Amino acid sequence: MCLGLPGQIKSITGEDPLFKSAQVAFGGVQRQISLMYTPDAQCGDYVLVHAGFALSVIDQDRASTLLSALESETSENKAT
Repeated sequence: MCLGLPGQIKSITGEDPLFKSAQVAFGGVQRQISLMYTPDAQCGDYVLVHAGFALSVIDQDRASTLLSALESETSENKAT
């Protein structure tokens, strides 16, 4: 099983779809992510990221739901 994290695209660099990348914000942390699998993603979009690659574009509601679930899961694990 793999875990994809939702993040918001802040900036995009590159024109070639194979080398296009984005600065993606995950809460207070930003990382450079490959857009090889999501070449139509735009600044402001939310993407699901795994292993440095944006795997899909998701809407803001889905991103919020996933973030809430992750926060809930991590807080439950800290309590045990």
